Amino acid sequence: MQDLATLFVRAMFVENMPLTFFLGLCTFLALSRRLESAIGLGLAMIGVMGITVPLNQLIYTAVLAPGAWSWAGLPEIDLSYLNLIAFIGLIAGTVQMLEMLLERFAPSVHASLGVFLPLLTVQCAILGGSLFMVERRYDTVEALVFGLGSGAGFAIAVAMLAAVRTRLAYADLPAGLRGLGITFLLAGMMSLGFASFSQMGAP
Repeated sequence: MQDLATLFVRAMFVENMPLTFFLGLCTFLALSRRLESAIGLGLAMIGVMGITVPLNQLIYTAVLAPGAWSWAGLPEIDLSYLNLIAFIGLIAGTVQMLEMLLERFAPSVHASLGVFLPLLTVQCAILGGSLFMVERRYDTVEALVFGLGSGAGFAIAVAMLAAVRTRLAYADLPAGLRGLGITFLLAGMMSLGFASFSQMGAP
């Protein structure tokens, strides 16, 4: 249990997808203008990553991994080269299901996410979570914890950026820093802050 808690916290802070690995920056920057949109995106990321990472782990170990077909007398079959296609297919189905649920039960959040919600299908942070899972050889429980932690880390980061941008919306900033200028500067400072978490776990 201690190891799972450590994995969750590490995925959330030390290996934060947008601020440490710089994955998913397109939606991270675009949907951090309003706190409502940022929270909606964060919840969507938690849901999608919490579902797709463990399911992709099951698909990989049961179908794609070398030796997965040993039970059928075909131990030489290796379908791991299909992992990108399989992972993206599952992610696309999950995002489509999430979009239908939001449109039905949370239309305001669905409208605020706009075109960026279907674009979660090709969001590199979501795909990166599944690829990290394969590289690190997580089991199903570890994959679930890692997916939830990564999604929660993304949610915390985008909500923090949105909160600061909301406060700065009426600030008297220099012309060169308005808009994306101050956003990139804030993201860089947040990245430095999250990088410090890696030193806390260092021996």
